[in-house]
Amino acid sequence: MRKIILGVMGPGQMAKAVDVQNAYELGKLIAQQGWILLTGGRNVGVMEAASQGAKSVDGLTIGILPNHNSKGISKAVDIAIFTDMGNSRNNINVLSSDVVIACGMGTSTASEIALALKENKKVILLSDDEESKIFFKKLAPENVYIVDGVEEAIATVTTVLTPTGN
Repeated sequence: MRKIILGVMGPGQMAKAVDVQNAYELGKLIAQQGWILLTGGRNVGVMEAASQGAKSVDGLTIGILPNHNSKGISKAVDIAIFTDMGNSRNNINVLSSDVVIACGMGTSTASEIALALKENKKVILLSDDEESKIFFKKLAPENVYIVDGVEEAIATVTTVLTPTGN
C-alpha cells in the first residue's frame, strides 16, 4: 500500500518565527501519523523546521532540492531528490504530495499553492497573511482549507484524505 505524502511548503530565509514553530510541530505530527513528509529539502526556514520536527520522532522525510548537489540540504532529509531545476521543482513538490500544507507565505509558497490548485489538490493554509487566505480561497473554494493551528491542520488532512472528504 502506498504511503501518504504530505507536502509542507513555506518560506525559507524569510520565514517568520511563528511559521518555523508551526512547521516543526507539523513535521512532528505528520510523522506521528505515519505519513511521509515532503519539503523543498533546504536547511532554512519552514523546510528545515518541518524536517527537524519529523526526524525528532523518527519520521521519514523527502527533500526535493532545486540544485544538483548537496549544498544547503537539511541534515534532517532522508531522501534527497536533486532536480537542478531551480524553482521549477515546485511542481514536483506539489505533484508528489497527496495534500499540501502552506505554512506561512512567500513568493515560492504562493507559486506552489497555485500549482497545487491547478492540479485539483487539497491545500491547507496555515498563515497569518489575510490577503493570501482571501485570494486563494476565492480561486478554489472547494480545495482551500484555512486553519488557525497545527492540530487543526492535521485534523483537516485526516478529513480530506477520507473517501467522503475527497
